[in-house]
Amino acid sequence: MSAAPAPPVPPRTGLGRFLEIQNLGLNLPFALAFLLLAAGGWPTWRTAALVVLAFVAARNAGHSFNRYVDRRLDAANPRTRGRALVTGERSAAFALSFAAASAALLIAAAYLLNPLAFYLAPVALALVFGYSYTKRVTTFTTAFLGLVEAATPAAVYIAVRGSLPLAVLPAVGALLLWGTAFETVHSLGDLESDRALGLFSVPVRLGRSASVRLVAALHAGALVLFAVFGVGLDLPLPYFVALGAMGLVVAATDARLAARPTEVRIPFDRHIALGLLFLAGVAVALFVPAVALARPG
Repeated sequence: MSAAPAPPVPPRTGLGRFLEIQNLGLNLPFALAFLLLAAGGWPTWRTAALVVLAFVAARNAGHSFNRYVDRRLDAANPRTRGRALVTGERSAAFALSFAAASAALLIAAAYLLNPLAFYLAPVALALVFGYSYTKRVTTFTTAFLGLVEAATPAAVYIAVRGSLPLAVLPAVGALLLWGTAFETVHSLGDLESDRALGLFSVPVRLGRSASVRLVAALHAGALVLFAVFGVGLDLPLPYFVALGAMGLVVAATDARLAARPTEVRIPFDRHIALGLLFLAGVAVALFVPAVALARPG
């Protein structure tokens, strides 16, 4: 009599999968673009390393804490049942410890940058940790995530210059709208699950069709604010060409979103592509002399 086959062992996803490293590029290109703009060109290697370290640490702190806080909700959502804390691959204690270590790393990097960055590091942590609770209490959790993303240009300028010029505020507003749009699209895929769990989101409040229309309006507003930012800094033509390319991508993908509103990868792939276009426009504007002299109009 042959022995019964052993039950299959669920595949281990590793630390990279727990952190979803593939999504780190969502906002890193924007952060790098603002790093170049804040420095007026190439920053010192020390500044660049500390800014990137702080950015990654803040992202990982918020991500790990979110996985801890949402572990029971993730178990009830078909889209997230495979996450490491749900399957038991990683423990709740591990997620909390990783979040704490990442927070400490952010504070250390901020301390090495300048006093204002250090003093404001707890504010950044409050934002990345606070997001995890908003979906339980308010429809505007999508806007709160937009606020988390909106901190990127302000944080980078403070890290590099030790101050926040008023001219940067349109970029803060642009990423507020951009991030709100991203989370609204992402929430479309969880609409039925959120309703069943009694959670709040813009799609739950407005419905699918109205949410799709809102996303298009948010994207348009973000592009206008990015243009205002560029005019305020007197950025050359390549920056605005990149904004035009971003507008084309947004128009095409918003049309696709209207037809397929629950396609999960739409917000992720688009956000990464738009960030890379923005970074490319900034880099060409700053570092290619032949075209950097051109100005719109």
